[in-house]
Amino acid sequence: MFFTHDTEAALGFVAALADTTPAASDSGDDELTTPAELVALLDAWKYSGRRDGDAAELGEVREARARLRDLWLLDRDEAAAAVNELLAEARALPRLVRHDDIDWHIHATALDAPLARRILVEAAMAFVDVIRSDQMERLRVCDADDCESLYVDLSKNASRRFCSTRCGNRMAVRAYRARTA
Repeated sequence: MFFTHDTEAALGFVAALADTTPAASDSGDDELTTPAELVALLDAWKYSGRRDGDAAELGEVREARARLRDLWLLDRDEAAAAVNELLAEARALPRLVRHDDIDWHIHATALDAPLARRILVEAAMAFVDVIRSDQMERLRVCDADDCESLYVDLSKNASRRFCSTRCGNRMAVRAYRARTA
């Protein structure tokens, strides 16, 4: 394991949130257009804390999604500056918490803070670990030529190239067909 459980969970959530964009989603559509779609994503990732469930919250989360997708693609120094900006904007105050079935981990905003702010701060805290451990190369974009999904490469030798087995298989079939043509 390269990162703590909460860091891996936060990075996984960021990738899942970012992958709701049309260029990265499985459907090819924007998969975050209704409050119900947001609730489903939050439930799938067991996201705790306040949820308003309205259009305003959805809009704020969509803005956070774009910001986090951009952050994922930055180099280490640029990411550090962006993370510092996110934490300063939110006046983040890290503290250890334990809730639900999750042992001690870090939160840097209150559970009743607006959802988009909590998403940005939890992502920023995860990026702190990634930057400090000099592991930015583990934050990847799928190598499939028709996929822009984000993923965290947690393989032992940092050799993962595709966001899913489906993309890897599809590219292997294309390479095979090209070789045999």
